[in-house]
Amino acid sequence: MRVLAHSLSFPSTHAPASGAALPDRALLARLTREFAATADELDASGAFPHANFRALQAAGLVALVAPAAWGGGGATLAQARAVITAVARGEPATALILVMTYLQHQGLARPGSRWPRHLAEQVVRDAVAHGALINSLRVEPALGSPARGGLPGTVARREGESWVISGHKLYTTGIEGLSWLAVWGRTDEPAPRTGVFLVPREAAGLRVIESWDHLGLRASGSHEAVFEDVRIPLEHAVDLRAPADWAPDAGSQTDIDAHANQQAWMVALLGSLYDAVAQAARDWLLDFLRTRAPGSLGAPLAGLPRVQEAVGEIEALLRSNRVQLDALAADVDAGRAPPPADSALVKYSVTTQAIRAVEIALQLSGNHGLSRRNPLQRHHRDVLCSRIHTPQNDAVLVAAGRRALAEVRS
Repeated sequence: MRVLAHSLSFPSTHAPASGAALPDRALLARLTREFAATADELDASGAFPHANFRALQAAGLVALVAPAAWGGGGATLAQARAVITAVARGEPATALILVMTYLQHQGLARPGSRWPRHLAEQVVRDAVAHGALINSLRVEPALGSPARGGLPGTVARREGESWVISGHKLYTTGIEGLSWLAVWGRTDEPAPRTGVFLVPREAAGLRVIESWDHLGLRASGSHEAVFEDVRIPLEHAVDLRAPADWAPDAGSQTDIDAHANQQAWMVALLGSLYDAVAQAARDWLLDFLRTRAPGSLGAPLAGLPRVQEAVGEIEALLRSNRVQLDALAADVDAGRAPPPADSALVKYSVTTQAIRAVEIALQLSGNHGLSRRNPLQRHHRDVLCSRIHTPQNDAVLVAAGRRALAEVRS
């Protein structure tokens, strides 16, 4: 089912540092409630959240970040962060799929984008009119994540006016609901180029293996995708470069700035997602502590000083997350995206603190928090997924440590 988008203008409820208006709080609160009502069911079944995306499209939020010149919302990072936070507090797998579309849309019209203009416009207008989703397919069984280096095993060979793609991708988040796939691969040329090939989801030769049976974010549908001689036009190789030219510090200053901007967007949106999971855990905990009154105590747990102290620690962790994410979004929206290494440290801090907040909630709630009839155990499973996203903790900390040691030596 395809639903036409409503207007993408939102009433101003709070002005961020960049001066952009955030989406209407009442709308976002309603979506949070609606998505939370079916989150347990989606977690149990692992079904794709079709109804959630119909609601997002009806609210004009799927194309929120897409360039305004082609009908999108042209949203700032602060606006996108507000939406992802609201969605993730209700159902974080939906938010993860939406994050991936936002990241692709954000890069389509940035300075230095190598996408053919008509293809970028087609992707955006499809999102505006029909809620079409797009994601990048990068991870492979042998390669792992490209962030660790190496050539992809997905190969595109040229046949006349077409590229013919063969390969195998893992963790293709949202594959059941995607319309466009940005596939990371290499050419079969004597000196291979690597880059992105735009593949329509309905392309012949594309097969999905429904293997996703994860502990958390179960409704993200991050299955495997197999490409068996999938044919696309030559122009659908939207960005091919020599492998060395993909290094973060390679290319022009425009390329370097674009990489820093993309990294900051990714960190801010994924950080907002997992921080929102921790917020949802905190909300459940507060209600539990106010209503749970053990017979031995004769009063609610909320009255105990040690409980109040632990809740205060959760509040401190979440406030730190909010300050870091707000500051990152404000810097990006003001044209001051930090170096990727600095954004990576925000990712490490925010996700580590989100996990810690949920762990404290579990300690306070005991068996009740681990019961499947309560959502806290689901929040715990979901928040642990934050460790998987690039950049991963070991890479973040090694890079930060090396930089600090090099500064001391210099």
